[in-house]
Amino acid sequence: MTQESPLETFKRATTATVRALADRKDLVVGFSSEPAGVAGTRVRVPLPPRDLNPRELAHVRGSADAAALRLRHHNAAIHANRMPVSEQARLSYEALEQARVEAIGATQMRGVAGNLAANLEEKYRKAGFDRLNDPEQVPVPDVLRLLAREAMTGAPPPESARAAVDLWRQKVADKLGAGLDKLSDVMEDQDAYAKAVRRLLSDMDMEVGAEPESEEGEQDNAPESPDAGDSDKEMDSQGGQQQSGEDQSQEMQEQQQQQRRSEDAAEGEDGEKAEGELSEGEGSEEPGNPGQQPRPERARNEPDAGTYKPYTTAFDEVVDAADLCDPDELTRLRLMLDQQLQHLQGVISKLANRLQRRLLAKQTRSWEFDLEEGMLDAARLARVVINPTVPLSFKRENETDFRDTVVTLLIDNSGSMRGRPISIAAMSADILSRTLERCGVKVEILGFTTRAWKGGQSRERWIAAGKLPQPGRLNDLRHIIYKGADAPWRRVRRNLGLMLREGILKENIDGEALMWAHQRLLGRPEQRRILMVISDGAPVDDSTLSVNNGSYLEKHLRAVIDWIETKSPVELVAIGIGHDVTRYYRRAVTIIDAEQLGGTMMEKLAELFDEDSRRGWGAAPRRAAGGRR
Repeated sequence: MTQESPLETFKRATTATVRALADRKDLVVGFSSEPAGVAGTRVRVPLPPRDLNPRELAHVRGSADAAALRLRHHNAAIHANRMPVSEQARLSYEALEQARVEAIGATQMRGVAGNLAANLEEKYRKAGFDRLNDPEQVPVPDVLRLLAREAMTGAPPPESARAAVDLWRQKVADKLGAGLDKLSDVMEDQDAYAKAVRRLLSDMDMEVGAEPESEEGEQDNAPESPDAGDSDKEMDSQGGQQQSGEDQSQEMQEQQQQQRRSEDAAEGEDGEKAEGELSEGEGSEEPGNPGQQPRPERARNEPDAGTYKPYTTAFDEVVDAADLCDPDELTRLRLMLDQQLQHLQGVISKLANRLQRRLLAKQTRSWEFDLEEGMLDAARLARVVINPTVPLSFKRENETDFRDTVVTLLIDNSGSMRGRPISIAAMSADILSRTLERCGVKVEILGFTTRAWKGGQSRERWIAAGKLPQPGRLNDLRHIIYKGADAPWRRVRRNLGLMLREGILKENIDGEALMWAHQRLLGRPEQRRILMVISDGAPVDDSTLSVNNGSYLEKHLRAVIDWIETKSPVELVAIGIGHDVTRYYRRAVTIIDAEQLGGTMMEKLAELFDEDSRRGWGAAPRRAAGGRR
């Protein structure tokens, strides 16, 4: 029996700690080179170093503890109900909520306090806070978070951020007085804490909007949202698990946990039940409407599966990437993208050249003879020698390439893609676009996100209308066109740099994005249409999930995928980055490291163009009604 390595022992211990702190035995903990994040029952923490040096291990433990505490002490419904309206206030509100959940853990457990401190030290050191000497350069949300942490736990700001915080300390004290000191009195009551935070933000001259009405019943009975809730910016803005408030009874907590376990057990690790439930196929006779889910042909045991709807589409937008950024900034962002991935350019280019050779080698060639112009047909010169009155014969080669094919790359632009995943996705899409363009294949590059965090104008309209129950999708969609299928790569190459722009990546509503991309493909004249989705997680929008069923967005995504795979002529393939998308898509692959993305994209497209692979996929058995894949 092979002895477990120290690294694996550390991972196993960290996984057990996260589950214990979060009080959730069903959590799946993954280790990645990307920042920590939470999505439903999946927790991502930084990859521990191979040499197991103490400083890095403390950072990993701190990231894991922060995620677990968010799951344990955060209620997404309460959080969303008191969300401020302005962007600066929202960011500060998020930061102060994270300070609250971490303060609860730090005051209860000394070891957790040390881990959290190490995590903050590493975070602000990497962000360069120790080099900031101008108050205008220091993000106010981070200042408020660290001052609130100091007030609730007594711990001073980390050494790397201490000077930056001191630049704002007196100004904050003048505006807030002893307001921060009072947060410790209500930190275990999330609703009271949120009210106090709104008052503090208002005192800081931030626009928070009207105070929402108290709806204790709605908060206590809000449906569980396993994919809802966003941890704050340093955790990729991914949603935290909706948890019971501190004022709920122990019995209610146990009931909710039992319900979650039952749902997860029924669905299974590979999602077989959920996939089987879609076996009858869902679809609309008018496919492709971004705001409309395909309706099922027959009733199923999911009464809410066919009721997906946006509360309003008035604030949704489909926008060209160039319209979201001025040309000079686009040029700067593109240069930044090239610099970040310069060492990968050679690797991806080699893969692209390999794909190009593979595609061009598959082109079939034939000849037309006895033409009046073209290449001289030497094989028929004998006829001219025998009879000089016979005219010369020419021939022309017919080349059947892939000009009747269009490929759409749909890239997840959610906050969890921030950093290396989105950079590599942008560069891989860029290289792939160039490669297929040389082979005569048209490529479209699209992105999907939302216009705001946790609901924008849609949510404001819903609140103004009296908070109708089960409102449906409650955020403003933003669908981005980075490259149109007919646009040459050289004209739009700068657009892909937009993915690196701060503030672009927000939340992800995959089902409607998939239908939008599908609709665009159906409008193309090419005979063969391929849609490749690149994502790193399940759909997450805190505003929507906090007021609807916890699986609301996921059920819609499954229904859309099922319709496309069983009813549509579009060929669908997905690549998951650190997330198992095979539970959603029939043709899918999951990669652990974002640097695998370029090669995986090339290989999957090569398989699609491979006739043998294409026949093999086409022969895959369809799912029978009520059966499994």
